Formats: sequence, C-alpha cells, structure tokens
Amino acid sequence: LGGHVEFALPFPKSREEIARIQRVRKRNAFELAKTATWYRGKLDHIDPDKLDDKEVWESIPILDKDVLRKFSHGDFLDNLCIVPNGEIAEYWRSGGSTGQPVFYPRNKDDVRYAELSWGRSFPCIGIGPGDLCHISFPLGVHPAGQIWARSSRLFDVGMVWVGAGNSYPSIAQLDLIGSLRPTVFIGMSSFALHLANLAEAKGIDLASSSVRKLVCSAETLSAAKREKLSRMWGAEVFDVFGMSEAGLMGAETAAHDGIHIWTDMFFIEVVDADTGRSLPEGEVGTLCVTPLWTNHATPFLRWNSGDLVSYVSRSSGSGPFAELFPMIRHANRTTGFFKVRGVNVNHADFEDFMFRNPAVLDFQAILETEPATGREGLRVLVEIKAATDHVAVCARVAVSIKDTFEVTPLVEALARGTLATEFERSLKAPRFIDRRQ
Repeated sequence: LGGHVEFALPFPKSREEIARIQRVRKRNAFELAKTATWYRGKLDHIDPDKLDDKEVWESIPILDKDVLRKFSHGDFLDNLCIVPNGEIAEYWRSGGSTGQPVFYPRNKDDVRYAELSWGRSFPCIGIGPGDLCHISFPLGVHPAGQIWARSSRLFDVGMVWVGAGNSYPSIAQLDLIGSLRPTVFIGMSSFALHLANLAEAKGIDLASSSVRKLVCSAETLSAAKREKLSRMWGAEVFDVFGMSEAGLMGAETAAHDGIHIWTDMFFIEVVDADTGRSLPEGEVGTLCVTPLWTNHATPFLRWNSGDLVSYVSRSSGSGPFAELFPMIRHANRTTGFFKVRGVNVNHADFEDFMFRNPAVLDFQAILETEPATGREGLRVLVEIKAATDHVAVCARVAVSIKDTFEVTPLVEALARGTLATEFERSLKAPRFIDRRQ
C-alpha cells in the first residue's frame, strides 16, 4: 500500500486494531484539548476514563465555524493553539469560499501525518508506480495542493506540480496534458469542467488524452457533474474528502459507493444538529470530526464541518480500504442554500439541476436587489454550448428554473471562458453570490 519509505502510521490490519487506536488517541486528543484556553472549564465534568461511553463523549461541546469567526488571528492562537511560535512548521488556510479565512498553525508532526492522510488516496483510488499526476490545486497556503503533491513520494507516484489556473494559464495546462501525458488529473471539479469546455472550444479531443482518472475535491460532485466530467474527459471520476482543520480524510474506491474515511486517523460522528447526539446508520446529519494525529498544534474536539452526510459501515466494494474503513455519503457538500422571495433553494440541488442541462457548460447564480424597485431577484449567468441558439437556451433555462424552484430568474448568456476567469481567482468556484443590499 505504499512505496519504500517509512510511514508515520502503519496501515491498520483490522477494524479491531482501528478501535484500539481510537481508544488511545481519543484520550490523547482530550488531554491536549484541556491545555487549550478555549476549552478551559468546558471539559472538567468529563471523566477521561469513560470517553468510549457515547453519552460521555457527546457531552463534549461541539466546536464550529461560528466560534472561530469571533476571533482575530491573534485571539484564535491564544484560544486554540497549544504550541509556541517557534514550533510552527507551516500554516494552512481554511477552505471556505465565504467569510474571513482562518489560518491554522501546524507543527512538524502534524505535517508528517497530513502527508500520509493525503497520500493514502493514491492506493485507495488505484494510483501507483507508473502513474503521473497533473495537480491543479493552488500550490500555496491552502494545504490541498502542496501537501498532496508532496505526499506522492510516499507511494512512488509521479507528480507534475502545475497549480491553479490563476498561476498557470488554462490553455497552457491543456498543452501540458498533451505533452507530458499524465494518467491522472487532480483538481477541483469546476476547473476540470472549465478545462473540458476550453478544450472543446479549441478543438482538442480531451477524451482521447492520456488522462484516465480524475480526482476531485473541495466542491460538490453531484451525479450530473460526475457524468459530464466523465464523458468530456473520457475518464473515471473519483471523489475525495478533506478539510484544512484535519487533513485529507478519505476517498472513493472503484465501487464509487461512498467515501472511505481513514478512521485510524480521524474519529467521526454523524450527529443531530440540534442535540449533538449520534444518529443511526443511514440517517443524514451533521459531520463532526476529531483529528487523532493532526492535532498537535490545534487540538479540535468534535469539529462541526458543516457537511450533511450519512454513515455507512461497509462498502459493496473489495480490497483493504473497503474492508477496513467505513464510509460517508454526502447529502450535499454543506448546509448552503439561498432564500429568494421567500423560497429556499438548496445550492446542491440547483447546481445538479443546471449541470443536467446538456446545453449549459457552466453557470453562476447571483442574488441581487433591483435598483428601481428594491425587490430582490435571481440572475443566472450561463455559458452555452457552441452552435446553439443562446436566446432560446436562456429562455428555456428560465422557464425550467421557474417550474422547478418556483423562482423567476433573469438568465443571461456569457462568452465562453468568462466564468473560468473569475473562478480562477478563487480557491473554490463562487457559483452562488449574494449581492443584495
């Protein structure tokens, strides 16, 4: 399951071994958290010898983004960082596309275990010696790009450190794919979609390229988007899951029936958002994560990621990852939705709806206030396939949105590549923007 290097943590041999690791590391995580200022007085009532008792564990307060948003960077370090400045090896930027980003300190041990967490995605997906990956995540303070690229050496996987479209232009990335012939593309699904649209516009047959696997993260990968990417790239599409607060936590296998979570590295719960209590297998709830090895600098307990998921104990697939690790299935990437004229519209539902339209290549939804009337409205910007009647497509999209979501939008066609230029400036594609006054 790896190359010739020594791993920070050996691959577990059984689910029983994983349970033993969790017992020890949950206690360690609890003791580390007690040294953080924010947890002072919040854990005194908890018996550390009973952390495997579900009721005891669930009495630990859930930590969420609302808590962190109240802090300046200095306040965050004072409250939740437990290592001195001299021991910080690097900072990781939080991955959200809205609000003030948080910069998480990591010491050398955090980085070592993080490299393993990202690297495990390679054997899980079936990437190994002989493969060459083209990575298009930003290679900077956000960990996804640079940690993932660095982790490839652990598993003898080749890596082209390309970076995002704002640092290495999209057309140049297509040229690299043609000349270096990578077998794997790693990037955000929105950028992979943009490259496919650009290739089509330039007369490049991306489906006949050397790329046979697409690995996507950081955004919703709906069934419609997965199908479109697979068709346009001629490749098998894999989803992975992670966060800056923890690391890369899991990946799909070839069964594509859920994301296997490395539960020897991350303790997960699917809880009721109101009570904080665990839900039965298969029920949709909020994902809470306790890092077991990437917590040396910021010892988060029960971090509420904002993801709505269900827990699945076993996969229909085969192999060590399917046998050892349980899965999560996303209901949608986060709890995001917008309300316009009293109607709630879920982001994931709207995105899935738009990508199921074969004439629509890409889109952005903007909530805004009409200057003349003060009335709030929805404007949908779309990029449309060549050789189609743009006016007719916009009209059909507007009618379909009204019929499906009970909101009447203004739909406008953009020149191809317009949205990609904007999306390339952001870590995550800002498909939903609220500009209401």
